[in-house]
Amino acid sequence: MSVEFGQEWDRAHADAADRQVNMRLNGATGPTGPFAPGGSGDFASTPAEKKAAAGTIETELEPGTKKASAHADQDTATAQKAFDGWETAHGLKTVTDTWHQQVKALMGRLSGEKNSLRGASSLFTRNDTGLGDQFLTSQSKLNGL
Repeated sequence: MSVEFGQEWDRAHADAADRQVNMRLNGATGPTGPFAPGGSGDFASTPAEKKAAAGTIETELEPGTKKASAHADQDTATAQKAFDGWETAHGLKTVTDTWHQQVKALMGRLSGEKNSLRGASSLFTRNDTGLGDQFLTSQSKLNGL
């Protein structure tokens, strides 16, 4: 191998290394969360926190959303009556229909989140218990040595 070829190879190798560094995204820090390398290994919330969040949805957010929806319905119905015979009344009807669809979707989302929070803790517990039982009942060739 000639000296020139060796020098050219070294330059090409150094250029390739520089290009790899330049291809990284600015500010990319990699994965985050409990299972990321170097992470804490803990879940982000406890079963008690999940239960409290589900309770907040049930006792505050759902009733508050229903109350706000009813209030908006009353005020819009009053305005719609005041503009009866005008295009504005038709526009308010369209807005009311859209509002009801959005409230229904929001209430469904809140209910789904509440149920998911309540189910997550029991799911983790069942999975942990099941895996623990599998380890306890598995027969190993090392047993009895």
